[in-house]
Amino acid sequence: MLFDTHAHYDDKRFDPDRDELLASLPAHDIGLILNPGCDVETSRKAVSYAQKYAFVYAAVGIHPENINESWNNDLSVIQELAQTEPKVRAIGEIGLDYYWEKDEHARARQQVVFARQMELARELNMPVIVHDRDAHGDCMEITRRYPEVRGVYHCYAGSVEMARELLRLGYYLSFTGVITFKNARRAIEVIREVPIDRLMIETDAPYMTPEPFRGRRNSSLYVYRMAETIAEIKGMSVEEVERITTENGKRLFAIS
Repeated sequence: MLFDTHAHYDDKRFDPDRDELLASLPAHDIGLILNPGCDVETSRKAVSYAQKYAFVYAAVGIHPENINESWNNDLSVIQELAQTEPKVRAIGEIGLDYYWEKDEHARARQQVVFARQMELARELNMPVIVHDRDAHGDCMEITRRYPEVRGVYHCYAGSVEMARELLRLGYYLSFTGVITFKNARRAIEVIREVPIDRLMIETDAPYMTPEPFRGRRNSSLYVYRMAETIAEIKGMSVEEVERITTENGKRLFAIS
């Protein structure tokens, strides 16, 4: 059984066939999915999918690219969803994204909102799903402030040294279709280094489609490619990787 620990079925690219696709996934050995929100609207949608499908779980949060002037009010809604909806299993997707954002004041606001959501996770004793794009130093600085919080750095793009520190802090690392690309040398080094019991797999659907399907809309149907690739890198059977990464996701997100 496969666990796609990060997929955005709220994306408009799934509008034509969302229910048909989700309903079909168990027949393809996709046993669990976690759908993280990126703002209030998508967090509510994630909860609605979790309510409809037994194998879907939700996370709720404010993504760094979705911070607006009313983020403080939005955070109150995120807190309410996390406290009242039983299938919400993490605060996320949260973190920092400096790829597009060059303004120092806007970056500082991202840091504030990230820290506030780490505080919320600590208060609720929930794991976090961290987005870190071109912001490794600041992400780690904020992560270190909250040693009680555990979680996953999704679509991990950091160094081996950063991975080692995250492991010491109790975090998991999750990998997307990027690891199937020819230029994925750094990710392969990290996967070789990280124990299998701290790895998870994800699609980040509809983004990050793995080889040989690049150019298509991504979905959980392709999550097996990450299991195959990790198995090849670590010299394990695909079945072992599927089983252990699923157990890892269930453990982090408290899914029995």
